[in-house]
Amino acid sequence: MRHQLATFKLDDRLYGVDVARVQEALKIQAHTPVPHAPRTVAGLVNLRGQVVLMVDLRARLGREPYGPDDEPMMMVVNIDGEPISLLVDAVGDVLELDPDTFGPPPPTLEESLQELVTGVYSMEDELLLSLDVDLAAQV
Repeated sequence: MRHQLATFKLDDRLYGVDVARVQEALKIQAHTPVPHAPRTVAGLVNLRGQVVLMVDLRARLGREPYGPDDEPMMMVVNIDGEPISLLVDAVGDVLELDPDTFGPPPPTLEESLQELVTGVYSMEDELLLSLDVDLAAQV
């Protein structure tokens, strides 16, 4: 059975999460900062009456967080039945991938990604990093 992954870009790398975990993808919305929160918390956003935590995935992966002038996309995922918004550079397509193309993360992968990437899919022209969405959403 082929794996369906919703994809997104972050720092010119292609990532994917199980499409069944994705609620929606949106342009960044007006949000409220959370005082004294870790740098991985970008704020809170109201999505149709529901308050949703925004996780800065750049900061979560050990990179420079998004600045006030950046316009990341929001990939809203379900974590234990609750929506969490992951901020990403760009949202991509849903891809159907053959499980035979899946392998362990390369040993050259940065340490900040080692715990969050469950493996990689070898595609024709690039690698797709499979992200552990539960760990990625932890702040």
